[in-house]
Amino acid sequence: MKTSYKVLFATLLAAGVVGCGKEEPPPAPKAAAAPAEPTVTVKIAHAGPLTGSIAHLGKDDENGVKLAVDQTNAKKIKIDGKVLKIEFMTEDDQADPKVGTTVAQKLVDAKVAAVVGHLNSGVTIPASEIYNKAGIPVISGSATNPTLTERGLKNVFRTVGRDDQQGPALATYIANELKGKKVALIDDKTAYGEGLANEVEKTLKGAKVNPIARERTTDKETDFKAILTKIKAKSPDVVFYGGMDATGGPLLKQARELG
Repeated sequence: MKTSYKVLFATLLAAGVVGCGKEEPPPAPKAAAAPAEPTVTVKIAHAGPLTGSIAHLGKDDENGVKLAVDQTNAKKIKIDGKVLKIEFMTEDDQADPKVGTTVAQKLVDAKVAAVVGHLNSGVTIPASEIYNKAGIPVISGSATNPTLTERGLKNVFRTVGRDDQQGPALATYIANELKGKKVALIDDKTAYGEGLANEVEKTLKGAKVNPIARERTTDKETDFKAILTKIKAKSPDVVFYGGMDATGGPLLKQARELG
């Protein structure tokens, strides 16, 4: 009989029914997770040059939009009782009008609520036509060509002065502060560079300062010696350049080398 008790005890021990020491209390039930607040998602897009010679400008814009999105999401703003969640999209238009219109259509197809961009006037103008047809607002912080906002498109905005504001200010500085009498003008044939140079030239002529030269290059050019040599022969006291900094930097360097 004793043997049977021993066998029973051993069986119970193996099954974990008999334990040694203090009995452990059962685990406390987990608190139910608070129900997630309902959200409403809105897509906001950035578009600009993220590759190429002026990618540094496009990345600055992209970072600014991303920061604004993050800060807004952190505030947990509510719309109709739902927490606003902004979904951020970004596209590279390569500072190319053709690529820009492709990007614009892609963002329209993605059903974005608004677009911050594009950077260049030459890209923003054709892209904005696509956004306008889709009823999507677009706002640029750098496209200065007057045409952008003179077409009567109600969804197109900018946060920077136009060429016909910047140009006269620059021309007035050249005429009054620099006392320029023999002024040479260069532009890079972009909608921005050409538009700005045109406004400077117009204001200079109004101030009785007739430019002695108007030369043109492109925003892809890297060798400006021929243009600069031609201008140098006319002995200008001021040289104005209208265009992107990717071209302006090398142009200025070569101008200094030529003296």
